[in-house]
Amino acid sequence: MQLYDVLIVGAGPCGLAAGIEAAKAGLSHLILEKGSITESIRRYPKRMRFFSTAENIEIGGIPFPISDVKANRSEALQYYRKVAGYYHLNFKLFTEVAQVVKQDNEVFEIQTVGGENYYAKKVIISTGYFDFPRFLGINGEKLPHVSPYYDEPFQYSFSKVVIVGGANSAVEAALEMYRHDVDVTVVHRGEDFRPTVKYWLIPDVKNRVKEGKIKTRFNSLTKAIEPKRVLIENTQTGEEEWLEADFVLMLIGYIPDGALLQRCGVELRQPSMVPVFDPETFETNVSGLYLCGTVVAGIHTEKVFIENGRDHAAAIIDHIAGRKVRKVKELIDRI
Repeated sequence: MQLYDVLIVGAGPCGLAAGIEAAKAGLSHLILEKGSITESIRRYPKRMRFFSTAENIEIGGIPFPISDVKANRSEALQYYRKVAGYYHLNFKLFTEVAQVVKQDNEVFEIQTVGGENYYAKKVIISTGYFDFPRFLGINGEKLPHVSPYYDEPFQYSFSKVVIVGGANSAVEAALEMYRHDVDVTVVHRGEDFRPTVKYWLIPDVKNRVKEGKIKTRFNSLTKAIEPKRVLIENTQTGEEEWLEADFVLMLIGYIPDGALLQRCGVELRQPSMVPVFDPETFETNVSGLYLCGTVVAGIHTEKVFIENGRDHAAAIIDHIAGRKVRKVKELIDRI
């Protein structure tokens, strides 16, 4: 039985940052990832550009040199792969963790879906949220023509698409679709697009709406989905309307894998799903089990991202190594 000093669940940017900090501290480590390295970024829309500047999504002190200020998906995938190689991070990819069990001897047994078990003195969970889209609990939202993900516009050309949501994903998808001959309608429960939408997208999308090239239904709830149509209700008038739709994109966000956290013994506050953890060390109610990155935020996934989540790694490894814990710039007391 090989006993690692630290085992990390998740190979996104924050999980990689934790592995780098462990390597720099001289701790043996293993990163288990159920997909590929930075799997969530790989599944982002193909032409997505990050909100944060390149320097704010760097990890391991390695500069992220690009010609523009903000990186796109392909540049980020290349960067994180090269940084992982530079630090010789130890991976076991395409290996899904089923649960983490703390044994009587204080050693953690990490059980995988494939039946392999791994052992570590400390465990860091950095699983993000991208695999668990939100659902509305309405009829038809799991029909074949309905998806919680968007990658590129070409498959939707010359068809009618209803996008449910009003944040970044919905706005970016709507703009790309409009420019690729898609008849697109955005349905959002708010009175306008979310204020968190990337600032450079706002004038573009609002001008397209003003021109009638992107249709909107604000103050509207999605009530049901059927083949070829979507039922919505105006929250101000109570009136219902059927919208034609060849495809429906439910771009309403994601939540963390709360079931996995609970199987690992981590307590969750309800209804926020925010786990119980120390905001300075990121140690959970299970001694020796830590959380790193967006997983600490529960349903409030907009509160933690690469820019501040990467800093969790240094604090965690400081605590594991018995050093003075570096203060994280933004504590999670606002969640």
